[in-house]
Amino acid sequence: MSYTDATVSARYKVVSYEEASSEVKEIYDETMRVLQLPFVLNWFKCQGSNATLLRGNWTKLKSTLIEGQVPNILKQLIIYNASKQRGCDYCAHAHGLFADSMSSMISDDENFKVTANLDAPALPNSYKVAVKLVTKAALHPEAVNENDFQDLEKEGFSEEEILELMSQADLVNMLNTIATLSGIKIDNELLEAEF
Repeated sequence: MSYTDATVSARYKVVSYEEASSEVKEIYDETMRVLQLPFVLNWFKCQGSNATLLRGNWTKLKSTLIEGQVPNILKQLIIYNASKQRGCDYCAHAHGLFADSMSSMISDDENFKVTANLDAPALPNSYKVAVKLVTKAALHPEAVNENDFQDLEKEGFSEEEILELMSQADLVNMLNTIATLSGIKIDNELLEAEF
């Protein structure tokens, strides 16, 4: 298989639930339970031939994205924005859908989609600052300076929350790298899902 062939749908073997080893099925089951999805995301399935890697990356994702004090919608927006700016279609699409599914946490307007305008008046200023600064940290970590950390403090983020926010920069880089290198496509189930 040629790694430069644009027609290749995935460079890594995408291991379905049915094909997975018992150890991988256990991890798949946990991802579905924690993410509240009735299917396994392609991002996990492209790692299904290596249980050690899958478990490590799932543990990192769960600890960084799902757990913690920073609202999940803000973390999803950060990953969506950094992925979009980097050109990682899989992660931008998936995390955009996850963020949009939580739009009611920001606005009562049923037509409001949080990803439609990251400068929308309904979006708290603290979210706008965090999305901008953590995206900067993901794309250009060398450009982050003390003023950026002070801006997050001014928006009311604690030291613990700032560390959690900045860990999203590392997480999005891992997510984007695996999605891009693997060549996975957006999940049909995600495209059809109604959140």
